[in-house]
Amino acid sequence: MQPQAEADVIELDGGTTLDRSLIGGKAWSVQEMRMLGIPVPPAFVITTSVCREYYANDRQVPERIWDHVRAQLNQLGSATGREFGSAEKPLLLSVRSGAATSMPGMMDTILNLGMTTGIESELARQSGDREYASDTHRRFVEQFTSVVGRPPPGDPWEQLRQAIRSVLDSWHSPRAVAYRGARGLDDDAGTAVTVQAMVFGNLGENSGTGVLFSRDPLTGCKEIYGEWLPGGQGEDVVSGRMDALPLNRLAQTLPGVHEQLLSVTGVLEKHGRDVQDIEFTVQEGRLWLLQCRAAKRTPEAAVHCAVTMVDEGLITPDEALDRVSGDQIRALLRPHLDPAAAAKAVVIARGKPAAPGIAVGIVHTDTDRAEAAADSGVDVILARPTTDPDDVAAMAIAKAVITELGGATSHAAVVCREMAIPCVVGCGAHTVSEMDGRTVTIDAGNGVVYDGEVPTFHIESESAELHRLLTWATDDLGVAGARDDSPADLQMLAGLLDTRLAEGESR
Repeated sequence: MQPQAEADVIELDGGTTLDRSLIGGKAWSVQEMRMLGIPVPPAFVITTSVCREYYANDRQVPERIWDHVRAQLNQLGSATGREFGSAEKPLLLSVRSGAATSMPGMMDTILNLGMTTGIESELARQSGDREYASDTHRRFVEQFTSVVGRPPPGDPWEQLRQAIRSVLDSWHSPRAVAYRGARGLDDDAGTAVTVQAMVFGNLGENSGTGVLFSRDPLTGCKEIYGEWLPGGQGEDVVSGRMDALPLNRLAQTLPGVHEQLLSVTGVLEKHGRDVQDIEFTVQEGRLWLLQCRAAKRTPEAAVHCAVTMVDEGLITPDEALDRVSGDQIRALLRPHLDPAAAAKAVVIARGKPAAPGIAVGIVHTDTDRAEAAADSGVDVILARPTTDPDDVAAMAIAKAVITELGGATSHAAVVCREMAIPCVVGCGAHTVSEMDGRTVTIDAGNGVVYDGEVPTFHIESESAELHRLLTWATDDLGVAGARDDSPADLQMLAGLLDTRLAEGESR
């Protein structure tokens, strides 16, 4: 049995095998990447057992934890040559939530923690870049105030205490509870808290941040798919508040970094045996990976990846069936636009395809009004400048989601792909307010918004990949039946996958 200190707060040194249920998915990915020799900023984790104790103890962090945290911060200082709270060699931190099961955007993160007015001045002096220092301070104040609910105190140690409590509190935020309820996740599992040394994508012209997928999450094709934002920090891309560039722009400006990034992506996909969603930062020309996880993907991509990974020898047919849900198969049976009617329809917006599908409904720009309209039976299209975790409840009842800002790795895109909701992002400034109250048709596969209702029709699938999944599923469960991939057979496949999931959960 581990000593209490080790069970509470653990260094992520890559040297030990730690259970995901204890340290959460984010810390688990840091641990795995460090074990593989991939460049990751040093970090430690406060375990999920502390979260459970926190709630059992009326939301009080056990006092012993703070001594363990201080000891781990000394380790981070040794690894980085910096000291937390020091004005001479300041160490800034990220404090992130991390449940065992990925819950994208549901809980809280605070970056640049430890910043003070004095440290801003020292960072400006050391870097020779006053704008970087002031930008980092501004980001910290804004994020801390938003997450914690008050401006940050001047004492970095008190900042850290409040941030850790806030991350633990976010486990039972309304949006996180609703997310777990919709997916049948355990409310008592708790979140870990990962504390990591900051690296800065906003430091100089050879810095930036990005997100990439080891395969296209829209189609499942075996090609790198991602975005790059020079001069940004991680939350800029993930939140969708800023429009990122295609990843090939990184290849043009920092070809060595791009080549290294592709190399480690291949290592991580082979190691994880699944499509990887990777967040990275480049600081002054040096690559750092922040986290990786199994990627959320569209129904089309889920089917394609499951079958092709069997052909590549990465997974078995049995594992392939675990990668596709009944709901994803049903989503593939959605209607398609009548091409002749679409050619005559008026296009009122164009954006980036984020999650394919066709939807018709009335645009609502306010989440409360959208939920009320859906409750009354209205087909709702949710349109927002960009989405954040507080919008998820409204996104879940919408027939489609449109945003003005953001790219294919933004919050709206990732959440809609997971929920198989058609989504178009980055339609441009002011497009949302002009649509409010209008009936529109969304062709999310092509990133187009049409005025009014465009006629649709259903097509029969002749997918060889779906046929293989159907064959594997009927063989697995011993079910006889036709295998010609008609809509009725695909509905049967959806039901078989539901049955398989239910039987797996009951074991």
